[in-house]
Amino acid sequence: MITAVQRSSAKSSKALVTGEFEFSAADFAAIAEIAKSEAGIDLPESKATLVYSRLAKRLRALGLGTFAEYCSTVRENESERGSMIAALTTNVTRFFREPHHFDHLRKAILEPLADHVRSGGRLRLWSAACSTGQEPYSMALTVLSVFPDAAERDIRILATDLNPHVVAHGKKGQYRKEELAEIPKDMRTKWLEPVPGDTGSMRVCDTARSLVSFRELNLMGSWPFKGPFNAIFCRNVVIYFDRDRQAMIWRRLSNMIEDGGALYIGLSERVSGPATNSLQADGITSYRKKAGLPQ
Repeated sequence: MITAVQRSSAKSSKALVTGEFEFSAADFAAIAEIAKSEAGIDLPESKATLVYSRLAKRLRALGLGTFAEYCSTVRENESERGSMIAALTTNVTRFFREPHHFDHLRKAILEPLADHVRSGGRLRLWSAACSTGQEPYSMALTVLSVFPDAAERDIRILATDLNPHVVAHGKKGQYRKEELAEIPKDMRTKWLEPVPGDTGSMRVCDTARSLVSFRELNLMGSWPFKGPFNAIFCRNVVIYFDRDRQAMIWRRLSNMIEDGGALYIGLSERVSGPATNSLQADGITSYRKKAGLPQ
């Protein structure tokens, strides 16, 4: 007679994905639990094939034979936990992605603050999931279109991501020429420069790079800065979280935004939870912080 415990054990050991490595429901559950506790990522079992394809590369790199071995490694090795989270998150980005956000940033935030900034006032922007840097550099080029002398002003752009590899890429500010097609020609001419010995690449110039500070940051952890920010870009990140964590992130972001400041989010995202009391829609996936509300 097969007991309930035996049935449960058989189910958990059944292969979820057929492939090079043994990958059971128990393996998936372990990975999903770690991803949620480490980075708030919500992984339903329908994502099993995606998880397998992303992490199989890590097993090959580590010389492991099964996902059970990999789960043990991840539990014991903090560095590999970071590599796992980086592999599971998608770093799809490009310069001036969703151009309406940068138009809004310029017209609704930067231009109205021009007198304030030119008289010595501060301007703070944050790219909360900066990936390989195209987003914060698009922000920097937009800033330079309004303040060509931005490097001499009290203007700073914070760029953060939980993946140290993409943060390192962003710091370099170097990209293949085909990646630069969405940058307006006048900006490319003025603010990008050739890379010695590499005719296929261009580098964001020192002036633009000096505006951006890259840091590693897990949005589910503590935020070691106070703000407030005049605008925050947090696009296509919260979709990885469950509803409670989404609401929590929106609230924390709202609390970091200056009254009248802006939040830009992904096309498939919507602000939810308590943050809806302080953020109001102001265009396509653009929100403004209402003035005079307690934070």
